[in-house]
Order: sequence, then structure tokens, then C-alpha cells
Amino acid sequence: MKLNVEQSPISHAVSVARLPQKGMPVTIDADEAQRAALARAHELVSVGSLRADLLVTSWKRDGIKVSGRLQAQIVQSCIVTLEPIDATVDEEVSALFLPEGSKLALPDALENGEILLDAAGPDSPEIFSGDTIDVGKLAEEFFSLGIDPYPRKSGASLQAGAEGGEEKRGPLFEKLQALRKKL
Repeated sequence: MKLNVEQSPISHAVSVARLPQKGMPVTIDADEAQRAALARAHELVSVGSLRADLLVTSWKRDGIKVSGRLQAQIVQSCIVTLEPIDATVDEEVSALFLPEGSKLALPDALENGEILLDAAGPDSPEIFSGDTIDVGKLAEEFFSLGIDPYPRKSGASLQAGAEGGEEKRGPLFEKLQALRKKL
């Protein structure tokens, strides 16, 4: 899957210089051209619809929080039969942003200079410059995460072998079988 790192087809810049106290709601409803561009960028058959309902709010002293939901209807190709498969993308969007130079952007370091990261914990805030954030690009990132990388049509399976249903077993298969028996 390719990801367009330049500019998102659903790019939507939001000025974060002066956000309302309750936050700024943003709705992205992709038009036909944007959906076609998303389908090409993510190697999909088509994108039938894409809608993101987001809320951009202030976070801590100078940070920005973007939260909401992204929903899309897509068509993918089955990895076995190459037939089209209808799928739904439904992702909760949540991200934090900090301006360049923010003291909050510096990770806490231990005495010996090591930094501890929790793989299961929340993501670190992203850094932005200027006074705008592209929430459309963020929505596309979450869209990409919601796409099944190996779509398989219900009931589709690979045949066991090329001829008569017999499995072809090579030397690697034999070694794996031997290891399996030892365990």
C-alpha cells in the first residue's frame, strides 16, 4: 500500500492560532475526485464514501488535540480471487500536536540519558510548525490504518497444490515439520 506523503487528496488546513474555547468542529466529506485519488493512493478498487467528523481543541498550554471519527465505504480486491469485496472503514481519530520548540515535546529522560517508550501506550505528540494543522492528512492516516491489508472474500481459499490437490513439499517444509515434532 502506498501512502501519499506529499499532500493528501482530502487536505484540510485548520488555523490553530485562536481556537474557540469549546473547540472547532471540522467535517470532511470527500467528493468524487478526492475519493478517486484516495483509491489510487491506497491501491483500492474504489472509495464509495469517506466522512470524518473531527473536533480540534486546545491541549495543555500550547498543544492541539484532534479527536473524532472517520467512516468510509471501500471496495478492495480479494487477495485470493481478485474479486471485488465491499468493506467498511470505521476508525476513531485521536492525535496530539505540539508546536516546534515546545518544552512538552521533549521526552522525559532517565538519569543515564535513556528514553523509555511504552509501545502499548499513547502515541507521542506530533510536532507542527506555523499556525495550521492539516487535519485532512491526519484523517487519511487513520483511513489507511483501517484498511484490511489482506482482504479475503468469504469462502475463498488457495488450492493445496498445483496438480491434483497434492501438496508440494520441499526441503524447507521438511525442516519445519521436524522442528514442529520436536516441540
